[in-house]
Amino acid sequence: MNILSVGYALLFYAATAIFVIGVGHKIRSYARTPAPLPIPTTPAPTTTAGVVLRLTREVVFFESLFRSSKWTWVFGWMFHAALLLVLLRHLRYVQQPVWTPVVFVQFFGTYAGFAMAAGLAGLWARRFLVDRVRYISTPSDHLHLALLLAIALSGLTLRFVAHTDIVAVKAFMLGLMRLDIQPLPADPLLLLHLTLVALLLIVFPISKLLHAPGLFFSPTRNQADRAREQRHVAAWAAALDKK
Repeated sequence: MNILSVGYALLFYAATAIFVIGVGHKIRSYARTPAPLPIPTTPAPTTTAGVVLRLTREVVFFESLFRSSKWTWVFGWMFHAALLLVLLRHLRYVQQPVWTPVVFVQFFGTYAGFAMAAGLAGLWARRFLVDRVRYISTPSDHLHLALLLAIALSGLTLRFVAHTDIVAVKAFMLGLMRLDIQPLPADPLLLLHLTLVALLLIVFPISKLLHAPGLFFSPTRNQADRAREQRHVAAWAAALDKK
């Protein structure tokens, strides 16, 4: 066991802890934030089952984005779908034996990296080429896209250009899961890729990337339109009525 392996092991333990605690804290904050008024975006479903179906369409197909901007939807959906395949493919590094579905997705996950990079490039170009989007873009928006694109490109380079010892990489990742640190290859590109991934885990809880869990707590999406059937009384108003 060398200093490099110990250092990256500690980095990933710290990054994972920050990610889990930070996202958990944000979700707890979202769940505790009151929604005093019914404000579903109409036309909205009138039943709980309809709300679940609406959220499912939003999560899987990005329905509202499709209606508002077809080009943004193309790049956004491409990136997210490819990211899912890439993440599923990477599960093989923390499994032994590897699950059959993960084995099946390996081919698709390999080439999904190109779609992921293309989607990110399109989303980033939009922030330069579309006037109204460029006007509201902040440095953090550009940095997030640059970080994600750097992760995608470094991963593709490791896969197709500068190969590394993936057997040793898997042994290292399994060692992290089992609290048994194994040697990590001293490959500069691999170390860059892992550093960028750890950085993403660290900044995720304090970035706009939190729109992922935040979607489920959006009152415009998770509320049913039952204003005619059921009178809504805010908690504070109900408390006053009891006095």
